[in-house]
Amino acid sequence: MNRPAILSLLMCAVAGCSSSKVSHTPRTATEQMLISNAVDQSLANIDFAPFAGRRVFLEEKYMDSVDKSYILASVRHQLMRQGCTLADKKEDSEITIEARSGGVGTDSNELFVGIPEVTVPGMLTLPEVRLVNRNSLTGTAKIGLVAYSSTSGEAIGEGGLSLAQSDRNDWFVLGVGPYQNGSLKTEVQHAESRSSFTPKEPIPHYVAFEHEYDRPTSPEAGRIRLTSEELNGAR
Repeated sequence: MNRPAILSLLMCAVAGCSSSKVSHTPRTATEQMLISNAVDQSLANIDFAPFAGRRVFLEEKYMDSVDKSYILASVRHQLMRQGCTLADKKEDSEITIEARSGGVGTDSNELFVGIPEVTVPGMLTLPEVRLVNRNSLTGTAKIGLVAYSSTSGEAIGEGGLSLAQSDRNDWFVLGVGPYQNGSLKTEVQHAESRSSFTPKEPIPHYVAFEHEYDRPTSPEAGRIRLTSEELNGAR
């Protein structure tokens, strides 16, 4: 056997191996968290403050996604959090908001640096050798919203789309790992390190209800928001 073949076999002998995917639900916790985190980040870019104090009906019929319930509940939460009053029926509301999904799901990608499996003359097959391996998972949420007067049907502003992603990368070196990084790992570490007396942003990992809600006076740039003229036009 020549030197490259011997070297490859020796590298295989010292390389580790790790593989894990266990789920007792239709999707793993990682997949669910990637999607929910992307949804949360997407909705964080939408400013509902101009609707504060108005009765709002959330139209659900255009939302088509496996994660429909979580998305709609999150939109409702954001509306209430920013001072809106939710109406159970369209006819009881002043403003109707239609929500739609432009793509909510996960993608995976695998990349490795090493030597692929090789078949040499004599029917000898050298196994694949992975020096560095990366398994990447990405959760994407693209959510569209449009608002209009519940009585006249007149559009309030142009509406818009909000897109966000969450990711987790698993790295293996000679089969040993995973060494993880990505926004999801950061989010989990943030939650684990938070003490009950030290609430932190950007996404709170606690639930609190107050008598009054202080609306932001200067929404961040890049958020979907409406001008006062557009809102007054729906009265």
